[in-house]
Formats: sequence, C-alpha cells, structure tokens
Amino acid sequence: MPVKSGWEGRFFEDFEVGDIYRCRLGRTVTEVDNTWFTLLTNNTNQIHFNTEYGKQTEFGQCLVNSLLTLAIVAGLGVADVSENGVNLGWGNITLPNPGFAGDTLYYESEVLEKRESKSRPQWGIIKVHTRGFKQDGTLVIEYARNVMVWKRAHAPQRNLFPVVKEKAK
Repeated sequence: MPVKSGWEGRFFEDFEVGDIYRCRLGRTVTEVDNTWFTLLTNNTNQIHFNTEYGKQTEFGQCLVNSLLTLAIVAGLGVADVSENGVNLGWGNITLPNPGFAGDTLYYESEVLEKRESKSRPQWGIIKVHTRGFKQDGTLVIEYARNVMVWKRAHAPQRNLFPVVKEKAK
C-alpha cells in the first residue's frame, strides 16, 4: 500500500493576506502545567503557584503564567504559520483577561502582510495577528508575529523517516 504524506505546514507561497487559520485542537491548561512552567522559568510570582496567595487576590485563585499562555497559543499555530519557518519577532502582546487552570485555549491567526525577503531569496516574510481564546470565547491573549517562511523549492528535504527493515520471518 502506498504511504500517504501528512500535513507538512504552509510554505511562503501558501499564505494570502486576509487568510484566517484556526487550529482544530484545543489545549486544556492544567495546574501541573502552570506550576512546572513557572518553576522552569524561575518565575517567583506567587500568583502562579501558591493557592493560598491566589485566594487573597481579586481572582480568588492562581493565574496561569502569561508566558505559558503565549507558548500554548503560539504552539497551536505552528502547523499553520511557522512549521516551515523561523520567528523574527513578536509585538503588541496583550493579555486582556486572565487564564486559570482548567481553561482550554484555542487559537486563530490572520495573515496581515506577505513579502519577499530582501536578503534571503529562498525565504518570504509573513506577519500575522494571533488571538487566543478560552473555551467560553473570552479573549486571553493577542499579538502580532513576524515569521520568515521557506519557499517550497528551497525548503530542506522532509523525507527523514528511516528506511524500515523488514522483520525476519
């Protein structure tokens, strides 16, 4: 039987200004995710890991670390935006509403700009506006992102799957 290739992300030629991409997956943030991420990043703000402290705030509980929110929402967009590229920069990051353990995050990005790279002809540059939402539709993060994306003809080879050796019978 023939092997069918899976989704390998968009190349520069696949982007059009005005396109909107939404990830079909949601990602529920757990208390463990939040605690580990906060510890890994040496963030000492107790609002992220001390339940008793969180209870004393206007939120009544711990908040999800905002960088974790950014990481998850950006990660949800990799297959659509940056699987074949590299980040050039992030801007205008806002967090209009808090996230809490148990919230499920969703992502959408709109392509704002598309242009050829001036210094690297094998690449193009796109700019997207990304928004992350909780399960109830509440906006929790939005930002602009510039990504340098391979042109299809110049992208590294994708056939990295090893040659499968047949089992001895």
